[in-house]
Amino acid sequence: MESDESAAFAFCRDVAKRRARNFYYGLCLTPEPRRSAIYTIYAWMRAADDEADNASSPAEARDRLAERREALSRFVRDEALPAERRGDPIWVALRAVLRAFPVNADDLFAMLDGLEEDSEHLGYTTRADLRRYCYRVASTVGLVCLSIWGMRADAANELPKARALAERRGIAFQLTNILRDFAQDDDAGRVYLPQEDFARHGLTPAALREWREPEKCAAMVADLAAWARGEYEASAPLDAMIDPSCRPTLWAMTQIYSGLLRKIEQSPERVVGSRRIRLQSAHKAGIAATAVWRSRRDAW
Repeated sequence: MESDESAAFAFCRDVAKRRARNFYYGLCLTPEPRRSAIYTIYAWMRAADDEADNASSPAEARDRLAERREALSRFVRDEALPAERRGDPIWVALRAVLRAFPVNADDLFAMLDGLEEDSEHLGYTTRADLRRYCYRVASTVGLVCLSIWGMRADAANELPKARALAERRGIAFQLTNILRDFAQDDDAGRVYLPQEDFARHGLTPAALREWREPEKCAAMVADLAAWARGEYEASAPLDAMIDPSCRPTLWAMTQIYSGLLRKIEQSPERVVGSRRIRLQSAHKAGIAATAVWRSRRDAW
């Protein structure tokens, strides 16, 4: 079984390396064995997302997610997987992770709720609606990561506070993603920004996509970016609460996503541009290197 687990972890590492993009620069800074655990969680969530995205209809997506939910329930009860899941390296690795770390399975189930919500995508009326979605698809990831990273030795009794802060950091990341990807999502028939924000600024999704009234459009994007920025700032104490060996990971990921948001804050019109907003690979590698240097400096 040990060799099976080693191969499974290697498979998950390759998935993260190929697919994680911005996250990979931070994830690879996590020390082992927690690094392999984080890669596994990413690979499991990516596989679930792919299953839902590749479905031919919302009904098929729901069926696939229901089957995955049942398989996860079997894991929680420590029962055998369905035959078609046995031998899947991601599930082999996940079983090892759930046995080694105090991952709350409710966080994984909530992530599946978010994927199901996304498969039916009916849009969002209020910011509270969007926040719920962001929690399900992003905050849950942060909460699972927190359970693997662990807390600073003298902050163990602050776990509830850390979970609340991790939730807000996840909201910040997902709002950044939603703003960055507005044009691509709108072109695909998906609008994640709340109707109340369009109404507040006297705009429609089509008007924002075409940047018809530049001042109104810029004001709406700036308003939403300020919401995201507020979540980054409110969750800042989280970094000092987690195990010091894992802080470079969180710091690097936050710097990358905060950097994407900064580009939007500086040039709101870029959310409807033809080129996706991104940081250059050299920039992200520099952030990762700085994260390592900071951790060594703080250890001296």
